[in-house]
Amino acid sequence: MIRSEEPLLLNPLHLSVAKLFESRLFRIPDYQRAYSWQTKQRDDLFGDIEEAYRSGREHFMATVVAIARETRSIAADEFRAVELVDGQQRITTIVVLLKAIEKALQDTPDQSRPKRDLGDLLVKGDDHSLVLLQTNHDSSNVFTIYLRKGQLDEDSIATASDQNLIDAARECEAFVAGWAEKGKLIELLATVKNRLSMIYHELADEATVYRVFEVLNSRGLDVRWIDKTKSQMMSSIFEFIEEGARADGLNEMRVIWKDIYRKLGMKLALGNEALRFAGTFSVPNRPNRVLGEEEASAALLNRAGREISTIVGSAEWLRKVVRLVHELNSDVRRAAVTKIAQARFLAIAIMLRGFETQLREKLLSEWEKVTFRIFALGGADTRMKVGEYVRLAHDVLAKELEPDEILQRTRALGASYAINHLLDSENYWDNCYEGWTEELRYLLFRYDEHLAEKAGEKINALQWNKIWTADPSKSIEHIVPQSQEPTFKHHLGNLAMLPPGMNSSLQADPPEEKAEAYAECGIRGTMLVGRLIKQVDGWSEVDVKKRAQDIEQFVRAEWTDWTE
Repeated sequence: MIRSEEPLLLNPLHLSVAKLFESRLFRIPDYQRAYSWQTKQRDDLFGDIEEAYRSGREHFMATVVAIARETRSIAADEFRAVELVDGQQRITTIVVLLKAIEKALQDTPDQSRPKRDLGDLLVKGDDHSLVLLQTNHDSSNVFTIYLRKGQLDEDSIATASDQNLIDAARECEAFVAGWAEKGKLIELLATVKNRLSMIYHELADEATVYRVFEVLNSRGLDVRWIDKTKSQMMSSIFEFIEEGARADGLNEMRVIWKDIYRKLGMKLALGNEALRFAGTFSVPNRPNRVLGEEEASAALLNRAGREISTIVGSAEWLRKVVRLVHELNSDVRRAAVTKIAQARFLAIAIMLRGFETQLREKLLSEWEKVTFRIFALGGADTRMKVGEYVRLAHDVLAKELEPDEILQRTRALGASYAINHLLDSENYWDNCYEGWTEELRYLLFRYDEHLAEKAGEKINALQWNKIWTADPSKSIEHIVPQSQEPTFKHHLGNLAMLPPGMNSSLQADPPEEKAEAYAECGIRGTMLVGRLIKQVDGWSEVDVKKRAQDIEQFVRAEWTDWTE
């Protein structure tokens, strides 16, 4: 199919919320992003409502784009079912807000009729209790249950999207409660229905829908680049692919994008990063930095081309990167290393090669070791070595480097950060707490692994899992409490790890009173401290320095540069 040059003929409608919801049923397709508005966006909406009420004037909010689908008959009424392509975040929030208003209205003479009418709007009166809006990714029915019953079932939360919908309902109910206290619920309902308005595009031709979306984006509509990329890929199928092959391609694309949005959940930053990574890996020439979102989107669309195989293939490539970015982000053990953006880019390149598990872990272990030495032990600024990491990552994929070359070039990244030189400073370990909690947790975990291996045992995974899932500062224990203000307060030798609950319970107790808890905590390094405190009946600066020396000996051996 040749790209259409026909003018875009539109018939936009300027509608109030009441008119928009009249005789329509809304659906959000699975291949659209899940509900992602958070407190800031909802507060902005609440502010718009308050301003519209104060001024008494209409308040224009946004543009809504939808695909017209089937007509549904419910009792004596007919409803047009439409799929939202743009505006679903705002529509979802308004529907939640209307439910909160319905819940707050009372069965009094002045409120019973509006309450009943609002209930009929939100839940249609057929046998299936069809709701005004069917959201995507609502596998646990959090949204549907709220519309039908007004209940917030927090036990059913299965995804971050579910949690965000719960948060939206709580905030909407709190906002409504403020109006109820002033006796202005009816005024609030009237403002939402009649003073808030939108430009509504309802199109029967799906190809035209994506063209409209592109036009609106080009005029400054605030849309994430990953959403724009999806829309442009879908549009390309309509514009460049013959009708006979189009349906299968569209079905594949919908499945791919459904998977992408399910994987991302509410971690929108991961989507931005995955797009940037996927686009940067797609450029032919070695880059010196990871592309920005707009550049990356352009690179992906260039990769997609005009063939069905390349368009779908580019979407599949993005899905693969999204999955690996999510996997790396979920690896809390490596958080001290993955906080470095260029390091994440190199890790994803290694993971994308599809090496067998043992070899992949060997390569990632070397990447982890070198990166920790450079940025954590070496104190390098996070903006250092961007070009070196990015160029190597690109070569790993584009040149299909052999594993041995990947190892050698990864090691070479840290050649100027020799561990014995880094640790030469006499005061190196004096402050390992302020601004270094993530790194300290990782270091003491690796030391615990070392102690367990020496003893021929396994690390206590149960206790460490508790530590990994909490903020690091919640598990870092000052052996001599900070409240005593010792000169070695934040020294490595005065710091140990404890499961979060145990750490908070001990608080400012002196070492002698904490020794027994240390000895039984399950963290091998801390258990050694507990036994030593009981032996010498205290914890002095000499003990602090001796413990730091023991840990340093392990650090020198573990992070020795291959050239040393």
